Amino acid sequence: MSETQLRNADIDAVLNEAKELYVAGNPKSLARYVEATAVMPGGNTRTVLHYAPFPLAMERAAGCRLWDLDGHEFVDFLGEYTAGIFGHSHPVIRAALDKALDGGINFGASNLVEARFARAVCERFGLDRVRFTNSGTEANLLAISVARIFTKRSKVMVFDGGYHGAVFGFAGGGSPINAPFEYVVASYNDMETTRSLIATNATDLAVVILEPMYGSGGCIPATPEFLAMLREETSRIGALLILDEVMTSRLSPGGLQAVRGIKPDLTTFGKYIGGGMSFGAFGGRGDIMDLFDPRRPDALPHAGTFNNNVLTMNAGLAGLTEIYTPEAAKALNARGDALRERLNALCRAADARLQFTGIGSMLAVHTTRDPIRTPADAAKSDAKLKELFFFDMLAQGIWLARRGMMTLCLPIGDAECDKLAAAVEEFLSSRSALLE
Repeated sequence: MSETQLRNADIDAVLNEAKELYVAGNPKSLARYVEATAVMPGGNTRTVLHYAPFPLAMERAAGCRLWDLDGHEFVDFLGEYTAGIFGHSHPVIRAALDKALDGGINFGASNLVEARFARAVCERFGLDRVRFTNSGTEANLLAISVARIFTKRSKVMVFDGGYHGAVFGFAGGGSPINAPFEYVVASYNDMETTRSLIATNATDLAVVILEPMYGSGGCIPATPEFLAMLREETSRIGALLILDEVMTSRLSPGGLQAVRGIKPDLTTFGKYIGGGMSFGAFGGRGDIMDLFDPRRPDALPHAGTFNNNVLTMNAGLAGLTEIYTPEAAKALNARGDALRERLNALCRAADARLQFTGIGSMLAVHTTRDPIRTPADAAKSDAKLKELFFFDMLAQGIWLARRGMMTLCLPIGDAECDKLAAAVEEFLSSRSALLE
């Protein structure tokens, strides 16, 4: 057998052992999963939460900790894929929800909080106008749609490996359930090829949409030069630029666009801004957003029974103005930067094919030494080794995404960061032969 074959055989054996221990240690989660398969396809209603042999079922949570059905305790380093920035049952959020419930829900009318919340979002992120939705997927769907109407053009530029919600997935050639727009697929962080594609499609290109750092795609930042080029080229040809900050708006008081100094035409939001409730939003230039003004005879419709639901409006306003203040945003992201550098220092000291990418409070693990600037770079990771990392972290009480994504929530402090660092150090030591 070759050296590669031997290494793969070793990884297979170690991974199988880790999975056997996982199955043996989680009988109640397994029973819940088997029961769920009778009424939900694969026992699942949210694809990202499924992993083999079966996913853990969480019973309760508090602060930055989770407890599963079998009684295991985890430090929550997933943070609900950035939506759970406040931790579990934050008292200020809880008080805002109690107040909303006491006043009645499902009004079927305008309420007293939505405009205050809208003002807070506009002022925080430099928007002329904003509209609320129920998810980031909806926000991106509406932002792309209004961009095509505003420009009177049809094509939408996206990026390989990008993700903008349930109907906008562009990894591995795209998803069969993507919204049926006419897409131009460019390469993330590829300056010259992307500039050429914009020029080739200039007369038909309505909009370019991207995350200024891939979130689910591996916490891969767009370079400042790449973002500046997109802003310059879209302005030059009369197309719009949408920054999807559903995740990355948490990375500074004004989002990642404020850090990069890029002003898009529209920005989309979701996740934590709704206080942990179902939420999405899109906003930006007044001349574009005013196409939705119902006082206009040609107004675009924008339906959504729960767009202004009082639970999200109250929780979102409290979260953005009382908890995740600009000062809190700076502190959380400084903690994340320090943690990621600490973890990478451990990897360098062990000379291991393991690294952590990201910005601020978002990070992801990759099992390769090579620099990661594109999804193709991330794909060089050893998938089995990354899966082993996941199961080893679970065994040490660290909750993270199966794909290796982690985000910090506000209750995470020094003790929790120390626990993660110790878990990574143990992985580097115990699996050193596989990490060479």
